[in-house]
Amino acid sequence: MSYKKLQIWILAREVVIEVHEMTMKLPKFEMYEEGSQIRRSSKTTKATIVEGYGRRRYKQDWIKFLVYALSSNDETMDHLENLWDTKSLTEEPVYITLKNKIEKLGKMINGFLNTVEKEHQSPK
Repeated sequence: MSYKKLQIWILAREVVIEVHEMTMKLPKFEMYEEGSQIRRSSKTTKATIVEGYGRRRYKQDWIKFLVYALSSNDETMDHLENLWDTKSLTEEPVYITLKNKIEKLGKMINGFLNTVEKEHQSPK
């Protein structure tokens, strides 16, 4: 199996693409400020899922990278809310769609993390 078949990676990829497209429409000053931050945090979420998957034989590493992915996803949400609250992002449908996807991704990563943790704790 490949990490590209993981539902969390598939959704993280969608978030990266949509965040990127959204930031290209921000005011110029914001494109390089908060826009840069949200692009990086969304990409980090996806990248740490991949890195953790590569270390999945070492369950503690897998768990650690899923925690990193979850925290980067939380950071992405914080940047999105900053853009909305400061009115740098004014397209409500874009905001709502991204907010929903980021929330869903967080729940999916958390659920996946819980599964990996339970597998790690069960005796073999």
